[in-house]
Amino acid sequence: MMLRPKLLFRKRLCLPSSRSPRSAACLFIAAFFFSTATSSAWSHDKVDTIAKIRENRVIVIGSRLEEPPFSYVIDGKTTGYATELCNRVVKEMQVRLKLPELEIRYVPVTTATRFVMVRTGKIDMECAATTNTAERRKLVAFSYPNFVTATRFVSLRKNHFKRVADLAGRTVAATTGTVNVEQLYTVNRARGLNISVLLSKENSDSFALVSSGKASAFVMDDILLAGLVAASPNPEAYVISPEAFSHPEPYGILLPLGDEAFKEAVNTSLRHIYRSGEIYDLYSKWFERPIPPNNQNMRMQISPELRAIFDNPREYLD
Repeated sequence: MMLRPKLLFRKRLCLPSSRSPRSAACLFIAAFFFSTATSSAWSHDKVDTIAKIRENRVIVIGSRLEEPPFSYVIDGKTTGYATELCNRVVKEMQVRLKLPELEIRYVPVTTATRFVMVRTGKIDMECAATTNTAERRKLVAFSYPNFVTATRFVSLRKNHFKRVADLAGRTVAATTGTVNVEQLYTVNRARGLNISVLLSKENSDSFALVSSGKASAFVMDDILLAGLVAASPNPEAYVISPEAFSHPEPYGILLPLGDEAFKEAVNTSLRHIYRSGEIYDLYSKWFERPIPPNNQNMRMQISPELRAIFDNPREYLD
């Protein structure tokens, strides 16, 4: 719940006249208390996640309902590349923590709720497609990267849109709470493209706007676009742009900020999974072979950037 800032001064002290020096002081005081209240609303007590897991024998993982091939639900069961990877991380942690049992409990999150859910302790980690950026690391922590992607757009093949400039003056869909929206706005302003941005809550809704012709394109991580295209009734009707809005950026497991012991436990598990070669089988399963429910195939070979991460796992600090 957001705390409402209390303005601790009365009308007698804060006069409405903008010419009064006292008014400037009032503005300073108001800004101070608003900043304090806002900071308090986002702050939280430092959590010992490992101790909580030991006590409850449960780890709560944030997941997505519709984000193939990373995290999605089929017949009531959460699955996907990020889901399987986190399951293996938890199993490794269970052995090291010497826990006879450790239940994995999945809680659905969205692009708009994932950070709040981690910061408030509603989930212990989020396993989906979340980009690691410097701005986000002020709010949450990230594990070693587990994927690398870039922001591109998908459009109907018949329209022959290939470059970002082809979207000038058109309506373009994006999903709220994503890095891609910020990158779209930045490029739109910098190039003066006069793009009209149409926001949706879910990636599937944004993609549907392109399918129906209500939007000329949908801007998102290229791998997520590939998943949506592959799962569509007619994949050949769509094309993903060769030109990107960004340099390649990494995904990571979302973790509580400041809990270094828990982050190290997660990263230790990832190091073992990466260096043992287990990660390559997992990657191949979800990106190079048909996946459920419709046997769509991403047909995405592992990139040199991602292979370098698996061979030498390290924190991403741009």
